[in-house]
This record gives sequence, C-alpha cells and structure tokens, in this order.
Amino acid sequence: MLTKIFPFLAWFQDYSGGKFKLDFVAGITVALVLIPQSMAYAQLAGLPAYYGLYAAFLPPMIAALFGSSRQLGTGPVAVVSLMSAASLAPLASAGSPEFIAYSIALALVVGIFQFSLGVLRLGMVVNFLSHPVINGFTNAAAIIIASSQFSKFFGVYVDSAPHHYQTMVRVFQAAMDYTHIPTLVYGIGAVAIMVVLRRINPRIPNVLIAVVITTLLSYFTHFNNDASVPAGAIHVDGIEKTMTEFNQAIMAIKEKGDERTRIGKEVDTLQAEHGSHGASIELIKAKHEVDILTAEMEEAKIHSEDLRYELRHMKLEAVKEGEQFTFYPKGHLPDGLKGDGGTWRIKVKNSSLDPAKITMMGGGAIVGTIPEGLPKFAIPVLNAKTFSKLLPTAIIISLLGFMEAIAIAKAMAAKTGQKLDPNQELIGQGLGNILGSLSSSYATSGSFSRSAVNLQAGAVSGISSVVTSLMVVATLLFFTPLLYHLPQATLAAVIMMAVIGLLNVKGFAHAWKAQWYDGAISILAFCVTLYFAPHLDKGIMVGVALSMAVFLYKSMRPVVASLSMNENNVLTNAEHYRLKGCRHVSVVRFDGALFFANASYLDEQVAKFRTEQPDLRYVLLDAKGINDMDASGEEALAMLVARMRAAKLGFAMCGIKGQVMTVMERTGLHNKIGADHLFPDTETALKSILEEIHTNPDLPLKGCGDCPLTKYIPA
Repeated sequence: MLTKIFPFLAWFQDYSGGKFKLDFVAGITVALVLIPQSMAYAQLAGLPAYYGLYAAFLPPMIAALFGSSRQLGTGPVAVVSLMSAASLAPLASAGSPEFIAYSIALALVVGIFQFSLGVLRLGMVVNFLSHPVINGFTNAAAIIIASSQFSKFFGVYVDSAPHHYQTMVRVFQAAMDYTHIPTLVYGIGAVAIMVVLRRINPRIPNVLIAVVITTLLSYFTHFNNDASVPAGAIHVDGIEKTMTEFNQAIMAIKEKGDERTRIGKEVDTLQAEHGSHGASIELIKAKHEVDILTAEMEEAKIHSEDLRYELRHMKLEAVKEGEQFTFYPKGHLPDGLKGDGGTWRIKVKNSSLDPAKITMMGGGAIVGTIPEGLPKFAIPVLNAKTFSKLLPTAIIISLLGFMEAIAIAKAMAAKTGQKLDPNQELIGQGLGNILGSLSSSYATSGSFSRSAVNLQAGAVSGISSVVTSLMVVATLLFFTPLLYHLPQATLAAVIMMAVIGLLNVKGFAHAWKAQWYDGAISILAFCVTLYFAPHLDKGIMVGVALSMAVFLYKSMRPVVASLSMNENNVLTNAEHYRLKGCRHVSVVRFDGALFFANASYLDEQVAKFRTEQPDLRYVLLDAKGINDMDASGEEALAMLVARMRAAKLGFAMCGIKGQVMTVMERTGLHNKIGADHLFPDTETALKSILEEIHTNPDLPLKGCGDCPLTKYIPA
C-alpha cells in the first residue's frame, strides 16, 4: 500500500552504493543537457529564458518520485512549449507579466487534469489520439518549431501574423532586407558543433559544449553591443514624431484593453443576473461597447505594427565622441564625421519607448541577466473564468504531453523490464505540473532526448532525476551570471537540433500501407496543423474528428462475410478469396458488436445473399465475431429470424459468446430461435443443417455434385 502511494519507496529495495554512483553520474549528465535546453524551450513558450530553469527545478524530481518509470526525464519539451505559447497568445503579449501568469496557471490546470485522470484510472483516454494523428501533428509541430527560430538565426525582429506561414514570410522579407551576419555565424556554428560531436560520440554532452564555446566567444568578441541613448541622439528626420505616435498607439491599446476588461466584468455580472430569461438594455449596450473597444484596439494594434516596422527597419551608423553616441542613417553621415562602419538598429518591443533611454543594437542578442536564486513559491492566481479559458488547451496539452511521456516510458521499460503503470505515470506528471506551478514553472512533460541520455548514462532509479533537479538548484543559486553572454542564436540552434528527432516522414508511408485512410488522416492532420499554426489545436481536433468518423463508419459497416471452404478445408471469406459457395446454405460471419448503429446492416447483407442465391434453403450465422449485442441488435436479429421463417428458410447460429447468449436468454430470443438451431461450432452446425436439408423430401436440391461443403454432406 505504501509503495502505491509513494512509488519511490520501491527504489530502495536492493539499492546499493554502486547503483547510487550510476544514478549520480546519470543525473549530472542529464542536467548538462537539461539546463541549456530548458532555457531554449522557455523562449519557445514565449517566456524569459530563466523560466525554463524554473520549469527544470521541481517537475523532474516530483514526476520521478510519484511516477512509475525510473528513467523518464521530465521537464520543458518542445511541443508542449509551443502549444503553451500558441494557446496563450490571444490572452496576452508574449513575455508580459500577464502572459507569464497565464503560463504558470496553465501548468496548474494541466497538472490538475492529469492528476485527476490518474486518480480516476482514466489513462485510456489517450487512445482517442490515434498514432496517425500524432504522427501528422508532431511532424508539423517539428517544422513549426524549427522555423520559428529563423528570426533568431538571422538576427531580425518581426511581429507575429495571424498564421505561422505569414510570420515566416515576414521573417524572410526582414532577412532579405538585413541579416546580422555574426548572429547567423553563431547559429550555424552551434549547429555544426552539436552535429560533429554527436557523430563522434552520442554520449558527449554536445549541447553543453556548444553553449560553453559560443558563450565564451560571445564574451571575448563583444558579440552583444547595445547602447542606451536619448531620442535626440538619433538624427533621423521625423523620428521623434514616429516614436511619439508609437507610444500613443501602445498607450491606446492598454487603455482600451483595461476599459474592455472593466466592461467585460459588467457583462458577466449582468448575464449572471438575467440568466436565460433574456437581455436587458444595459447588457446589450455593454456588449456593444465591448465590440467597439475591440475594433478600436485592433485598429491601434495595426497602427502600432506599422510604426514598429518603420522603426525596426531603420539602419543607422554610429558616431562616437568620447562616451557619447550619435546616430545617422547608414551611408548618409554629415561631412566631416566618421562612423564606426557598423549597422545599428533600434530595439523596439511591444511596450512604449522611453525617449530618454532608447536601446540601440549594434551586435547580436544574448540571454542577458538571469535572476539569481530560487523562484518565489506562490499559488498561481486561478479563478473560475481563467480556469474555463485555459481548460480546453490544458486538456490537449495534458493528453499530448502524457502520450509523449508514456511512449518514451514504455520504450525504456521494454529495455529494462520494469513494470509500468500508465495511471501512476499520470499522477506523477500531474503532481510535477501542480507543484511546479507553485515555483513559477510552466507546463512540462517527459522528454525523449533527456530520457535517452538518462538511460544511456546508466540510471537505475528516479534518484537520477532528483540529482538533476539539485543541479538546476545549484545553477540558479551560483552559476546564472555565467549564462549572461549566451547568444540567443545558440538557444535557437539547440531547439532546432532537438526537434529534428520529431520528424518522421516514414510514418506517413507506414500509415498509408496499413490503411489508406490512416495515411490520409495523418497527412490531413499535418496540413491542417501547418496551415492553422500557431493554433495547433485545430490539427489535433480535425485528426481526432476524422479518426472517430472512420471508426463510426467501420462500426456501422462491419465485415459481413459469406464463408466457403478453401483448398485446405477451412471456411473463409468467399468474396475475398474468390471461392465458390454452396447453393443451398449460406454461412454468414458478422465481425463486430451488433448494436444500434449497425443492426440493420446485418439484415441488408443477408437480404443481398438471398438475392444472389435463388436456391438458398438455410442461413447459418457464425457469431464468433459478435462480441456484444444491445437491445437494437437483439431486435434486429429477432426480426431477421422472423423474416427467414416467414420465407420458409432455415436459420441457425453457431459460436455464440457468453455475453451475447446471456442477452438472448434474457429477451427470449434463445427460445425463439430454438435450442436445436444453436450450435457450439461451425462444423457441428453444418453437419446438422446439411443432413436436415438433404433428408427433407419437401426441399428438392439441385447441383450438389460440386458443392464446396461436400465434406459435411451425410453419406
């Protein structure tokens, strides 16, 4: 009982110092991969890089302590990070305090949902996400994740468009206008280091080495070269007016957003008061005001984007006099002044510009300051309205994250021979997200790459994950200053290399070979996910809907086969193997549960066989494939029996399963058919039926000389 509540107690059975050494080394090895990866994934989730370290603090340890897998490495992962960012984008601007709060609250909701599924033993719900759907989604997600890093590779800044492909068009247009070559070199260099080291030996911590090398180079070459100047130091005609207009647009968005939030609360209050009894004039007016404010906000956003584009695309040259900088349009320096020869740009985010401190970028982007110390422990703000907003996304993230985690855990369990409990794994993942949210973590899941590293390093228990978490703690307490000069291009390279493993083009061909419709569903899920990105839930929903539609169609139209004897004297599908059937006896096999959705289909198929066989005398229903039967199925079967008897045709059943026989006995269908027409197997049934029709003088038979059922005809 204790090990069910506290699974980690089982680790210490036959545990030894040698095993601890293996776990300790594995934990450190995983931490060396996790720390840079987590920072990269946090930015993919729209958060400051250090929030990745917060997500790598408690979740790995908690998930290991309360999960069932001893080698599963939990923490930030690419797909969940992208899903988190995409789902929260409509609610707040990426990186803003509101966005961070939503991300942490989303982790809490994901954790609650996963924990609830585990406690209620409902791990089987992940079966609704079929493999073709997941294959299509993950391939599309890999492309989206990798391409989302192009802006950091080229050192350009663009606003996100409604669709991901539109954003990519903006990125390439900006890159064609200006690419920061040192940034591109750092990104390509980081990829090259990781690829080469991985080929030399997969066990080498290639990610860590790439981070260390590029960070040192960034520090010694002054890769980052920002300057803070007043707006007056930028000598571009009309720039102060442009900045003022931009600030006014940003302020208008905020003011109208605050006003919309206030009126939105009034709408909620008025709706609660009136319920379903109708709307008051006040409610109609309030909703109208919300719509007007929304339209005005969109107009202000478009205006701010135009101004931000104008400011970002200014290419300037610096003139340094002592410690003071002045900036002029590139290639248009006043006579007598000598520029530094570099290209400078104005750093413009989604917030207002301070005219006294304009940040000018003369180099590449780095991680910058990471707060030292552990994150603050606090309960995320989560009310009913926020919960309802986040729940749909949380469900998808929960199921996707758990599917990824359980697939990895099963693969490792097959190698180690350990027993795996999917529901316990849900509990572990859920608690990891719940307790992680208390320490400012965003949603996490099991990682394939880090789990593989953990297994290869020789981990024998979850103590390795505890060691990993402690290494992250040490980093937060003592080593964050060392990450200041880490180039953003390196983090982009880390993400791009990590998601290459998600690409599985062969999966499409494999699904198509298995069933063409599975291949079609996989391709459609892929295309829909790509098109609607960053709204990734659309691809999942379409895939699940198509899978359910195919399942329902197949359930409504199960295989109803007419059986005949083959050359090996085995009854098999006559149509599939092109076998000649008996003219007088039709052996019909129904493959599937007989229920309301397909009850009439059996009658339709039997009627078709009767039409094709004018000399038919008897129908034998082989029920070995009928696993269940509901009231509609029983009624349809009873009507079939009645019609057969009315047409003076014989009817019998064989191979009836216990649960189906129980239904027939309770409803009286057993007696209606007659015990002498219910047989345990096909051979017994055919011998009895053929003897009956061949000894009945009232049923003259023709053409029995070449009957495939001759084996059962009495001498």
